[in-house]
Amino acid sequence: MNETHDNRTSLVKGARDIAKEAKRQAGKNFSKAVDRASDEYSAHRSYNRFHDDEGEENDFDSYGQADGRYDEDGASSDATEGHDDEDEIYEGEYQGVPAYQEGKPQTPPGLPADDSLKSRKDLENERQADEEELAQQYELIMQECGHGRFQWQLFFVLGLALMSDGVEVFVVGFVLPSAETDMCVPNSGAGWLGSIVYLGMMFGAFFWGGLSDKLGRKQCLLISLSANGFFAFLSSFVQGYSTFLFCRMLSGFGIGGAVPIVFSYFAEVLAREKRGEHLSWLCMFWMIGGIYASAMAWAIIPHYGWSFSMGSAYQFHSWRVFVVVCALPCVSAVVALTFMPESPRFFLQMGKHDEAWMVLKHIHDTNMRARGEPERVFTVNRIKIPKLMDELVEMQSASANPVLKVLTKVKTELRGIWSTFMRCFDYPVKDNTVKLAAVWFTLSFGYYGLSVWFPDVIKHLQADEYASRVKIHTNERIEDFTFNFTLENQIHRNGVFLNDRFISMKFKAVSFVNSSFLHCYFEDVSSVGSSFQNCTFVDSFFYNTDIDDAKLTNSRVVNSSFHHNKTGCQMTFDDDYSAYWVYFVNFLGTLAVLPGNIVSALLMDKIGRLSMLGGSMVLSGISCFFLWFGTSESMMIFMLCLYNGLSISAWNSLDVVTTELYPTDRRGTGFGFCNALCKLAAVLGNLIFGSLVGITKAIPILLASCVLVCGGLVGLRLPDTRANVLM
Repeated sequence: MNETHDNRTSLVKGARDIAKEAKRQAGKNFSKAVDRASDEYSAHRSYNRFHDDEGEENDFDSYGQADGRYDEDGASSDATEGHDDEDEIYEGEYQGVPAYQEGKPQTPPGLPADDSLKSRKDLENERQADEEELAQQYELIMQECGHGRFQWQLFFVLGLALMSDGVEVFVVGFVLPSAETDMCVPNSGAGWLGSIVYLGMMFGAFFWGGLSDKLGRKQCLLISLSANGFFAFLSSFVQGYSTFLFCRMLSGFGIGGAVPIVFSYFAEVLAREKRGEHLSWLCMFWMIGGIYASAMAWAIIPHYGWSFSMGSAYQFHSWRVFVVVCALPCVSAVVALTFMPESPRFFLQMGKHDEAWMVLKHIHDTNMRARGEPERVFTVNRIKIPKLMDELVEMQSASANPVLKVLTKVKTELRGIWSTFMRCFDYPVKDNTVKLAAVWFTLSFGYYGLSVWFPDVIKHLQADEYASRVKIHTNERIEDFTFNFTLENQIHRNGVFLNDRFISMKFKAVSFVNSSFLHCYFEDVSSVGSSFQNCTFVDSFFYNTDIDDAKLTNSRVVNSSFHHNKTGCQMTFDDDYSAYWVYFVNFLGTLAVLPGNIVSALLMDKIGRLSMLGGSMVLSGISCFFLWFGTSESMMIFMLCLYNGLSISAWNSLDVVTTELYPTDRRGTGFGFCNALCKLAAVLGNLIFGSLVGITKAIPILLASCVLVCGGLVGLRLPDTRANVLM
């Protein structure tokens, strides 16, 4: 019996030992799980806090190793010392249910509250705190990545895109006179080319800028530049003026996204101490685009021999060749941009941690290899991600109509763009948006209003000088004479032409008033700026001429015939010196901004963005005012160069300030809105200056001067952004 009792006692003790060991192992596993959960929760802290967490783990290890050793198997809590093995509660035994308070869901102690239990305001506050923490961490990461080969590669690629925008602006002014003449546009339709292009750019800036905050900088820039290149190339071949306007409008819509996306994209890969200077250097590509357009116009458009025709219905003159050449920078930018990555800051804003980390590592490794330090390791492995807010998205079933799916997608994106735009008027960026809008509008109104129509100002000055050298012939009588040379800048009054022959000749700015043509023969005659007023044609023959009813004002045609008349409008002649002069003047005006670009880049971070913005606008307004007193071409050209050189610093400063004032989730939208106002001001300036430039130059110049000075004063009240990190 005793032996049986002893065996039974041994079995009970063995069972208890096994139970104690099982519970000890379960406790260790639970502790490890809690530690892992705690580590994962703390992993979402900032870059600095991440290193602090490692220190805390080391402290925990030292805490568990009082004598320098850590006995994992023998570890036990002080709370279990003296515990009676008989009173142990085994796993699975009922221990009671915690009390539940009605209406208040419970969160396990030591764990963060579920997002579904928080109000939207609390979530937005958390997201704001996360974005501020991310901004500080991202600045440290960019400092670790350094400034080197990657930034310079992206600098030149985005520079080509910005150059395309500058080319598009100058193409309008250069093509305007030739296109309207070639397509027989009446004076009532003149100026619509410039206006329609800027309207396209206005809508494009708002659309592409807003979309870049949703889809990404690179993707939107690629699509917008592709649209610009395609429709710019197509516009060079269309013949109708309305079709040409439509193509140029779509081309402008595409290039409208270049400025807001380019500056947002480049600023997001720059550290704070490099941002102001290098964004200013990037602005130089806009000037390079203007120089490129001026040089190409000067070299191509006046050469009217660079043209061909397919009958009288299809004409391809030299200005169309110029349009094709001006699309080349855009095509180059599209090709180069395909090899560049998306903005890592945009990836982080959208919660794509791994994609952002890969791009940042690529930036770091590219710069380190260029420095000769390929062994340098990218030490960042965890980056703060802002809390993503849920958005209501309209879904379509898989069996829905594909067209309906596309329309739903477009509707959703447009709603998202509008929602982001409205947030630009929320605190704390509301006041900044209003001030920036005023500065963009005033600066653009003065600059574009003068620049786009300045070729017409030169033309009017030249026309006045040209008219002063006109030759007047009165009461002349010419019989049996053959005209086979050019007649230019002449007025013939009360003349009689009897049995004369006009063969393979040109009339240029020639007016016949109260003259008679008896038994005359006209063959292969071109007339530009010429007219026949109150004239009489008797027994005359016209073959392959452009003399039509539009040029025969109040004239009588008796027993005369017209055969194979030229259709369409005729371009000016090869010896048109004024065309060379206008393009050369614009070339000088664009080149004059080079000193201003250099000065603004070197001083942007030294004297501050606001001082440069306000001072430049006020000084350019004063120089614009003195254009009123210009009575000669040389004086006007000098003042134009001075005005351009002073205003470029304001443009550079405004680009930098606008980029730095908006947070990442609204940067493209806010910049796009301001740039859209810029183009709206350009349209208004184009129309106003165009309607007054032939009548008086005082009103548009005074108006431009006043708005520039007022805009400069508003710009001085913007917040200084030199010390800002990108939010």
